[in-house]
Amino acid sequence: MKAAIIGSGFSSLACASVLAQNGYQVTVFEKHGQPGGRARVLEEGGFKFDMGPSWYWMPDIFESFFNRFEKSTEDYYQLQRLSPSYRVFFKNHPFLDVSAELEKLYDQFESIEPGSKQVLKSVLKEAQYKYEVGMKEFVYKESLSFTEFISTKIIAASFKLDLLKSVKSYFGSRFKEERLIQILEFPVLFLGAMPEDTPALYTMMNYADMVLGTWYPKGGMHQVVRAMVDLATELGVNFHLNQNVEEIKVENNKATGLVANGSFHAFDLVISGADYNHTDRVLLKNHSNYSSSYWDKRTFAPSCLLYYIGVSKKIKNLLHHNLCFDTDFQPHAKTIYKSKSWPDAPQFYVSCASKTDPTVAPEGKENIMLLIPVASGLEDTQEIRDHYFDLILNRLEILTGEEIKDHIEYKRDYAIADFKKDYNAYKGNAYGLANTLQQTAFLKPKIVHKKIKNVFFTGQLTTPGPGVPPALISGQVVADYIIKTFHSQLETASI
Repeated sequence: MKAAIIGSGFSSLACASVLAQNGYQVTVFEKHGQPGGRARVLEEGGFKFDMGPSWYWMPDIFESFFNRFEKSTEDYYQLQRLSPSYRVFFKNHPFLDVSAELEKLYDQFESIEPGSKQVLKSVLKEAQYKYEVGMKEFVYKESLSFTEFISTKIIAASFKLDLLKSVKSYFGSRFKEERLIQILEFPVLFLGAMPEDTPALYTMMNYADMVLGTWYPKGGMHQVVRAMVDLATELGVNFHLNQNVEEIKVENNKATGLVANGSFHAFDLVISGADYNHTDRVLLKNHSNYSSSYWDKRTFAPSCLLYYIGVSKKIKNLLHHNLCFDTDFQPHAKTIYKSKSWPDAPQFYVSCASKTDPTVAPEGKENIMLLIPVASGLEDTQEIRDHYFDLILNRLEILTGEEIKDHIEYKRDYAIADFKKDYNAYKGNAYGLANTLQQTAFLKPKIVHKKIKNVFFTGQLTTPGPGVPPALISGQVVADYIIKTFHSQLETASI
C-alpha cells in the first residue's frame, strides 16, 4: 500500500518510519531543500543555527521512539545534559543559574523563599505522577472520542491530575516569591497559553524540566532530524525534496493522490504533517474537515520574532539557554493572548549553543538566537523587526555587560510573514494550538478526515499538541491508527 506524507517535520518523520516498518511504501514530500520542517538548519559564514526547536526535553520520548525499531538515540547522536540547565535574568535581582542537580536546586529555592524546599519536593512528586500517568494513559491516544478516556484507571487518576485547576492557581497557592513562580511557570509557556488558562495537569512539565533535565544533541537539534531521516531511509522511505504539494486529489470521497510541483502522484492514502488549516482549507479544496469560522475560533499558541546572529567575539554571562525575565510578564502576555498587539517591553529568550558546542560557530565567536513570543496574525514589517532587535539587543548588552551590536558579523530575522510563507502556518503561528482545557485531547482537530477515509492529519495542530516530543508521539499515533484501520487492506494488497 502506497502512502504519501506531506511535510518532513518530526511528526511526519515518525509516521513515515512506523508505516514503513509495517510494510507501507512511503514517500515524503517536502517543500524545502532539506528535511525537518520548522527544525531546519541555517548555515552562513561558519555559523550554524537551529532555526526552530532548541530545547531537548523528555529524552525518554525520543528513546522510546527509536526503541520501536530496536535502535537507540546513541546509534545516531550523542546527548549531553546541560548543567546548569539554564540561566534566568530577573528584574531587580541577580540572575539565577537553575541547577541540574536536584539537591542544589532545592537549596536554591530555599535560599530565595524559606520553606520552599519541601514544597518543591512535593510539587515535583506530584508532577512525576502527572507525567507518568499522562504519558501512559493520555498522550498516545487517538483522541477521536471522549470514550477513549473513560476507564476506571483514568477516572481514578483524574482526581490527582488537577484538570480543573490552573497552573497559575496551583503555584500561587504554594509559593510567594515571584521569581520562583516565574521559573515554575516558564515550561508551560511552550504549550501556548497563559498560566491562568492552562490546566494544572501540565505542571508535569516541571518534572520534565527539573528531573528529566535539559539536554543537547551534539551538533544541534537538527541532528535529531538527520537521525530520523537516516532511520526512515533505512526502512525504505523515499524523500522528495523541493516538492511543493499544491492539491490533494479527491474523487468519490476518496483521495487518489496529490499534486506536487504541477505533477500528479497516485497514492492509496495521504497523511499531512503540514499546517492542518492549510491542508484542510487549501489542499483539500472543497472537501474541508472544518469551516473557516472553526479555525477563527481556535486559540492559537504564539508566533515568534526571531533573530539569528553571529558575533565575532565570546560573550560573557550567557549560558546555552537564557531566559530574560527582566520585565513584567503580564503586560507582555496580554498582548499575545488578549489584545493581539505588539508588546512594549517583551520578555525574551536567548540561545547561545556555541557555549556548549564549538562546531556551531567559528573559533572565538558566538552563535546566538534571540526569540520574542508574539501574537499570531500581527502586521509584520521590517521596521517592526528592526525596532525590536535594537530594543532587546540593548537590554541584552545591559544584562551581560558586553558590547554586542558592533561585533555582529551575520544577522537574519524571521517572523510571522516567514512562518506563513515557509510553512503555510495559520496566521503565522509558530507552535500550533494552545493547550487550553477546551483544546485538549478529543477537543483538538481530529487526526482523521470526517468523510474522506484515507486522509489523515498529524503534527502540532492535532493530538497531542505542540512541542517536539508531542510531535513525535503524534506521528506514531497516526501511523498506528492507520495500520490498525487499513490492516486488512494491506494484507489483501500484498497477496
